Amino acid sequence: MKKYEIAVFDVDGTLLDTTEGVLAAVRYTIKKNNLPELTEQQLKTFIGPPIQNSFEKYYHFDNKRLQDLADCFRNRYKDIDLLKARPYDGIYETFEKLKAVGIKLAIATYKRQDYARRLLDHFGFNQYTSIIYGADNFNRLKKKDIIIKCMNDLDVFDYSKAVMIGDSDNDAIGAQAIGMNFLGVTYGFGFVDEKEIFKYPAIGCANKASEIAKYF
Repeated sequence: MKKYEIAVFDVDGTLLDTTEGVLAAVRYTIKKNNLPELTEQQLKTFIGPPIQNSFEKYYHFDNKRLQDLADCFRNRYKDIDLLKARPYDGIYETFEKLKAVGIKLAIATYKRQDYARRLLDHFGFNQYTSIIYGADNFNRLKKKDIIIKCMNDLDVFDYSKAVMIGDSDNDAIGAQAIGMNFLGVTYGFGFVDEKEIFKYPAIGCANKASEIAKYF
């Protein structure tokens, strides 16, 4: 009997390297709003978390201004930069392996719902699952809420059967909050090594996308 039956994947830093598109839209937003420029390393921290949180981290604006910046970023991103991404090596093969052994697949991302689906459809992940949930426009949904939406669609309420797979503390914290297993990856934008992953309850660490399937 399989130990786990469900795999819920993050997007940025787990399925797709979205560096080019996200950073292009962040740079555009900073320039358009006459904000102080950020270093390349600071810009890279925008990949993955809710966009309002990232702008607040560096500019400390009130909620209204942060929402205006988020809207500016999102309009540019969805219209021009969304599809500037590349799938990680081995990720499609991993989906094929999991599907072949009967693992149910879902995707939970902090990208806004509408363009998360467009992006994932473009790269063909919809052939593996129709359960794709993203964030709302106002940063109300936390990662645990997005994961729960996936589980509700699967009609599964025993979270011990599922694993959240992601590259950041947002994924680890979201899984921990609802009692779900967590598998960290180090090839994305968040965790740089196994030590960072195991600060959280985790079933393991994948240094390449091709290593994910061995945990199922």
